[in-house]
Amino acid sequence: MRRKPLPSVREENSNPKTWRSICESDWAVYTIVASVGALTYANSLHGEFVHDDIPAIVSNGDVTGANPLLQVFRNDFWGTPMSEPSSHKSYRPLTTLTFRGYQVVQVQCPCSRLNYLLCGFSVWWWHLGNVCLHAACCALVARAGAVVARLQRPFAALAALLFAVHPIHTEAVSGVVGRADVLACVLFLSSLLVYHGSSRQRVWASAGLAALSMLAKETGLTALLFNILFDIYRCWGTITRCGLGRCRWRGEGQDEGIRGRVARAAGALALAAALRLCVLHGALPAFSPQDNPPAFHPSFLVRLMTFSYLAAFNWWLVLCPWSLSHDWQLGSVPLVTSITDPRNAVTLLALASLVALSYCALTDIEAQRRTPAAAGLLLLVLPYLPASNLLVTVGFVVAERVLYIPSIGSIIITAYGLQILWRRFGHARRLLALGAAVLVASGAARTQLRNCDWRTRETLLRADLSVLPHNAKLHYNFANFLKDIEQQESAIKHYKEALKLWPSYASAHNNLGTLVVASGRAEYHFMQALKYNRHHLNAHYNLAKLYRKKNRISDSLKMLERCIELEPRFVQAYLELLLVTPLADKRGILDKLLELEPRNWEHHHMYGNWLKERGLWSLALQYYMSSLRLSVSAAPSVPAVPGARPRPGAPPAPATPPSLRSACLLLRSAGQHARILQLIDRWVSLRSDEASMARRWALARAWRLRSELAGRAAKYARSPTVKPTCLHHSKLEVLESSHKFNGIRDDSSTFLYKHDINSVKHREEEGKTSAMNSCQRNLLNDNKKDVAVSAQYKPIHNKSETNHKHKSCRLHKKKKIKEPASFAPFVSDHFIKTY
Repeated sequence: MRRKPLPSVREENSNPKTWRSICESDWAVYTIVASVGALTYANSLHGEFVHDDIPAIVSNGDVTGANPLLQVFRNDFWGTPMSEPSSHKSYRPLTTLTFRGYQVVQVQCPCSRLNYLLCGFSVWWWHLGNVCLHAACCALVARAGAVVARLQRPFAALAALLFAVHPIHTEAVSGVVGRADVLACVLFLSSLLVYHGSSRQRVWASAGLAALSMLAKETGLTALLFNILFDIYRCWGTITRCGLGRCRWRGEGQDEGIRGRVARAAGALALAAALRLCVLHGALPAFSPQDNPPAFHPSFLVRLMTFSYLAAFNWWLVLCPWSLSHDWQLGSVPLVTSITDPRNAVTLLALASLVALSYCALTDIEAQRRTPAAAGLLLLVLPYLPASNLLVTVGFVVAERVLYIPSIGSIIITAYGLQILWRRFGHARRLLALGAAVLVASGAARTQLRNCDWRTRETLLRADLSVLPHNAKLHYNFANFLKDIEQQESAIKHYKEALKLWPSYASAHNNLGTLVVASGRAEYHFMQALKYNRHHLNAHYNLAKLYRKKNRISDSLKMLERCIELEPRFVQAYLELLLVTPLADKRGILDKLLELEPRNWEHHHMYGNWLKERGLWSLALQYYMSSLRLSVSAAPSVPAVPGARPRPGAPPAPATPPSLRSACLLLRSAGQHARILQLIDRWVSLRSDEASMARRWALARAWRLRSELAGRAAKYARSPTVKPTCLHHSKLEVLESSHKFNGIRDDSSTFLYKHDINSVKHREEEGKTSAMNSCQRNLLNDNKKDVAVSAQYKPIHNKSETNHKHKSCRLHKKKKIKEPASFAPFVSDHFIKTY
């Protein structure tokens, strides 16, 4: 039995068109809708990292490159290992790899300046990636609306335009971390188009794309479920006539069976779901009442009524996206605790609308005349199910980003309604066209305004507080921002407002305690935080610091031990433990710090300081040098550019790290001045660009030459006036040496003539002073220091040996040795200040 062919798509223009012209017009539509989507979000390119971008990108070691590449497949989206109980269990390695790709390019880029301009933490490029993915989604929506949902091409293009400018998408597109939803949508729609295409291997290709969509975000798994249900819907007439066991149909030139296709898709769905459950390590994510208050209410009826109302509320946000917020927690949506609550009427209305749409789609299922209604209904419901709290508990009440894919279903239903009105009311087509244009323009304007709210952290919080002033978490986050910009009084005010709206807010108690230390109320707020959350890590840590300042060492140690028990990798607790531990017992803590963060240059520096205090100078110098090497990799070697951040993998290092000074002081104490100069030269060459490095190298060589010449001149200046001019060759010792300084050899050799003072003293003791001539006696009495004479001097003027005692030698004439002119500070002072 062959499958009944689908009804042809009606065109407004009945003139015949060639295949090439149709393709050209299709690509023109895709280009237009993609351009509209990109232009609508163009003003979001200059936004900053806000909200969840900080923990998911800036502070995530999987993104910055601090963790190995394989660790991306073991951690969740926020960088926490999936095996840990504190993990969110959001396994999205494909999205994390797209974030990490910027850093891969950064490492491989040969030009440092181009590297930082194009590939660093410049937020512009991160936003551009989201905008490009959104533009691709718009084109795919136009294609899926025409091919899968069977909308007429003009209305499929209208649906894509409505999707491109929909304000509900601002959190997914303007927020960088929303790339998970946008990337999952691209792969989701690709899976739908491949499954309902004409390829022989379309089922397995569609399953592969759905699996990739699941690796971008968990909702991508519903693509296979949609394909199965929609395939059954489209083939329902054939199934009822032939039965599922014998049903086969020929289409698109390929033999394909409905049963085999559905069986393979169902098997792929079961396999993907099993693998996703294995990744959870047998545990579901654990959330607190602050994240999702309805999920922790003891009454099942209250939970059911609240979650049902939340589903209707999400649908209303898609239909009328005017009041938007990035955080709908802690009081934004009160619980539905009574059957007489008016919000239950909204829930019933939404349920009745779903029933009416289902009836509309299923009444004429064999004729396939209302395929857009069925496709829209499935796209509206299925992708929302994982975030509805009806199947599993999630960590939010309402999140606009999760509506990115379900909004496609609502938009297709809207476009299908306009298509029906366009067909039935031909005289009102101008009015319908005007209404559609106004709808698109208003959506674009609202999206542009909402993008401005997402520009900075402050604008986002202020805008959302004006919409939800009773949201305790928004007050808490705004107080954190005010604390960061050192507006302490305003921060205290908003912390108190958050506690007024939510008295058991442990994090608000903890942060408020850090601001009221001077008033003596800090301990009270820290204890309140532990009262409402006995596992609050920061409250234990802050109490430990407070007790240390009050000299309550034993209480401080108890709190620090509790911190390490709650989080064995809590580095701050170990750093605080160093301050209350005796000097002899610090080695174990320092070893633990190096184990936790082996690339942290500060830990190596602290280890070197401890070794220096213990008198182990050679080991201390090794740790200073390792700290210096790590600090080079922790900071960029090029001038900073706007939006750029230091290289990943280590804390940012200052321009001149303390390890350099400590190493130089240690070398100076050991008298190794040449190594100090060598170390400084190497440091300058590493931290300077080529032009500056060449200039500093020339100055360093000039400074070394001047210092060498100044030393020689000072040595000659300290020598007294030479009275005798006759030197006996037997009293002189000739030594040849070659001068070396910092790896630079001086080839001009000199001979050093030194008096054998020991032999002269020996003759004095034996009373043989009479055998010494006058030149020797004067030399012994007046000049007992070493005298350096040029190698060109030839000792042939000593006429005392030839009995010419009464004849004067021309060398006996007194010559005044002029002191050399003092050297002006040519380079040395300036060179030292540059460090």
